[in-house]
Formats: sequence, C-alpha cells, structure tokens
Amino acid sequence: MEADGEPISASVRNFGLVWVSGRRAGAELEAAQRARVRWQEMAHDVPGIGFRASGSLTVALEPDERKVMEAYAAALDPVERSTVFLEPAQLRAEHPGLHPDVAGALWCPEDASVEPGSVLGAVRQHLASSEGYRFVPGRRVVDVESGAVVDQLHERWAGDLIVLALGAWWSGAAGEHLADAPVRRVHLQMCSTMPYEHQVPATIADADTMRYYPAYDSAPLDVLPAQSAVAGAHHLQLLLVQRLDGTLTIGDTHAYEEPFDFAIDEAPTLELLEKAGRILAHPLPPVARRWSGVYLACTDDRVCYRDEMAPGVWVVAGPGGRGMTCSPAISEDTLAAAGVSA
Repeated sequence: MEADGEPISASVRNFGLVWVSGRRAGAELEAAQRARVRWQEMAHDVPGIGFRASGSLTVALEPDERKVMEAYAAALDPVERSTVFLEPAQLRAEHPGLHPDVAGALWCPEDASVEPGSVLGAVRQHLASSEGYRFVPGRRVVDVESGAVVDQLHERWAGDLIVLALGAWWSGAAGEHLADAPVRRVHLQMCSTMPYEHQVPATIADADTMRYYPAYDSAPLDVLPAQSAVAGAHHLQLLLVQRLDGTLTIGDTHAYEEPFDFAIDEAPTLELLEKAGRILAHPLPPVARRWSGVYLACTDDRVCYRDEMAPGVWVVAGPGGRGMTCSPAISEDTLAAAGVSA
C-alpha cells in the first residue's frame, strides 16, 4: 500500500547514496556494510535500480581540510573501514575529472549509488512478475488493529505480518504511538542540473560532511576552517552524485526547528553550486530542478525506530539520512524481529 498515487517523498527525493564511509561504528556501520552487499545482490535480479559501485571522494580544498582528512585516515583501522587519503597526484592519475586545485581527498571504494527515482518502480515491476504481489496506491493507514490496519476509505487490511513505513508524516493511531518516540523531522533542500558532459569520477563530498556524519567524530574537526554564515545557518554539506542520465544531484541543507519554511532559500543553493564548481574540472551545467523534502530521523544512536504497535503490526520510522543506505538491512532486521526468516 502507498499513501500517495506513487512514492513522492523522501524515498525518491534523496541522493541515492549507499553511504558506508560516514556511518557510526558499531551497529550502524554493520548494517550499512550488510546493506551494501544486499544492494549489489539485488542489482543482479533488478538492474533497474541502477546500482553502481562508484566509491566516494571526500575532497579537501583548503590546507586545514587536508590536515583533518590525513589525521582521520592515519588513525583508521583498515579492517573496519577501507577509507584512505589520496594525494593530488594520485587523484589525477586514478580519478581524473577533479579541479587541479583540489588538495587531496579521502577515497572509500565501499560507497555506491542507486537511482532513487527508479528503485521503487523497478522493485515493484520485479515483484509483479511473481504470484501473490499487489500494489495498492492512494491508501493511507488511519487506524491499527490486532493483525490489521484500516485505510482512509474505511477498508480493513489483514495480514500475518504488517509493516508500516510511515515516512515523516503520520496520523491516527500511528501518530499517537510515535508521539513520544525518539524521532524528529528534518527539512532539506536539493537541486539537479542539466546533463554534465563529463564523467564524474565518484560520488563527491566536501569537508563539511565530516561535521555531519558520525564516522568522523574521532577526527580533529576543530581544525576545519570556520563555515560561512550561510553554511552554518543551514547546516550545509556538499554531496554530489552523477545520475545515469548525466545530470548532477547536488545538496543539501538541514533544518531542525519546525515549522519549516515553505519556500526554497536560494542562498545555500548558490553556495553549494560554488563549492561544486571549485571541485569539478569543468563548469557546472545550469540547474534544471530544485526541491525540498522532509524526513524523520532518530534522535539517538539507533539505526531506525522499530516497534510492534499491535500484535502483528510493526512500525518502522526514523532512519534519517541512513534510509537509502541501510534499507535492505532494516528490512532484514524487521523481519527477524517479527520472527520471520528473510
């Protein structure tokens, strides 16, 4: 069941990143690494998800950014993470396509990407070829019973196991259940360009991502240059992914205080585009699309919020920025919690 006519929320408004490098050590990193394997396995049966083992480059543009990345890479346990620091000469030889002024980068071959606008449709098409699958759009769950849910048209749907993936917005019994859950909404802005005529060597991140992702907590982050007023106000980080059609997905911002502004703010977008222009070797194409979105994130260290609301009815929410990366592992773990073998 899908609340809208087709998925239009966070599941399709993201970068499509399978982002292992930034994950918190422990259960989160384990889930990301397990999910990364599952994504690649799924691609054999469902090539339409657009899986690419492209790796990532977290790029230093300033000497102090380079110092932080070098220190981080030097302290890594290579058994746990495969990230290494690459000198500019290595980047030019192994990952051409970056601006000559790039001062070095962290390289993580475990990172990958999929096509967020294609994943769910490709999976549905694959499942539709098997007996017993049915997709019902335009149905929003408003009530929960033992072993059943009720939609807005008052139709009751029963099952041996029901999993509610509610996203950032909920109502009815689910809203009451999640009222005290350790989750919060996060608002973001992103954009997409016209096709870039050159190949981007990997997923690109900037040094500000080190402030955001928990994997870098051990790095000397106080050495990083101070952010601009715009970057600080919008909790800015640069992530850039080249889609299969050549377009560049660029973002993003983070807003945590509700109510969120309904308008897209141009200032952070311009700063992200300026930063991307300093990293890539060729001028960026014009922006073709801009959008905002809201997702639900846990406020503690868990990978997601998972609970049995009623007998046989489970709610899964709050993976935050881990959603695309960890979703195969979250699915496996939800089935295991419900006593079903994957």
